[in-house]
Amino acid sequence: MININTQASAGTADPASAGPETEPQASRRLAWRVILWVVLAVVYLLAPFVLSAFWLQLLLLSGASAVAALGLRFLIGVSGQLSLAHAFFVGVGAYAYAKLGPSVPGGGTGSVGLPSAVAALGAIVFAGLAGLIFSPVAARLRGIYLGLASLSLVVIGTALLTNVSSLGGVYGIRASALTFGSFSFWDDDPATAVLGTPFGTMQRLWFLVMLVLLGVFVVMRRLERSRTGRALKSVRDAPALAASVGVHVQSYRSLAFVVSSLAAGIAGVLLALVYQNIVPDDFGLELSVLYLAMVVLGGTRSAVGAMLGALAVTGLPLVLTQYASDLPFVAQPGQVGGLDPGTVSQYVFGLLLIAVLLARFGRLPVLLSRVRPARRVAARG
Repeated sequence: MININTQASAGTADPASAGPETEPQASRRLAWRVILWVVLAVVYLLAPFVLSAFWLQLLLLSGASAVAALGLRFLIGVSGQLSLAHAFFVGVGAYAYAKLGPSVPGGGTGSVGLPSAVAALGAIVFAGLAGLIFSPVAARLRGIYLGLASLSLVVIGTALLTNVSSLGGVYGIRASALTFGSFSFWDDDPATAVLGTPFGTMQRLWFLVMLVLLGVFVVMRRLERSRTGRALKSVRDAPALAASVGVHVQSYRSLAFVVSSLAAGIAGVLLALVYQNIVPDDFGLELSVLYLAMVVLGGTRSAVGAMLGALAVTGLPLVLTQYASDLPFVAQPGQVGGLDPGTVSQYVFGLLLIAVLLARFGRLPVLLSRVRPARRVAARG
């Protein structure tokens, strides 16, 4: 294997080839980055004490989903592999954390009883091992064939979680609190308050989830820009050419699948902490499709886009449910007189995905150019 030092072998243009950045431009870029990080730091510190419980829980779920979306985006956008099994690896992380952690009163099933921090690390390793076991298949298949093969993992995983009694069956399993020494992330003691707001479970989980999200984002960005990332891009764009210069195509594809599975395991642990009680339906095919929608809507080549896609896909159904009484044609779940928020969300996601795909393949401007003359003719008539 040789050192790949440029992106030319991947068929992509180097941004630096547009010309050297002048000193004033570099200074302005640095200033904007500093301002952005300061704003993000302020939001990170103040948001849990300002936002309502609804918006805080929405952002917690979106943050955990964004971690999973970053992993899937790395697999699709960097290595060019398609997977419909992402929910399976998220479920492995969530259930492994619940089973490895301390026993919980009323949890329904026995657990190993490891310290919660060790259980969290073990759950992430379990998800990575599951990805490693499947990686030989992922290394030899591409496109829709890999998608169909990975789909079997979701079917098998859902069946096991539903029918194995030691995993809780259809009623699921209760996770344990994550603790570090005497500090617990599940604590609603009203005596602990910051800025007049109780420093409870959701506030504590906010700092954990967002810090983990930032860490995964930084690691993914560094990995993508490293020699390994450049090799993966060459495998994505020109596998035959990459192989001809010494890149082991199957090994790099396997590596990408394992990295994606590790990120999914981290997301599973976070979801177990947010949900507290997890059930098989939380990790079915629908969740895999939603993860794929997050990445496609945000752009497969953009890590920030994947996080924004996670926010949109996770948050829209919750927002529609919260404000259903104020929106036309939308009714609360189980009520008549309007569409279910979940159904409306699916329509919106479907239209957005069609628009994104049309724009991706250059068909959207063509359609818009055909619509404009039709409107002009109608107006003249």
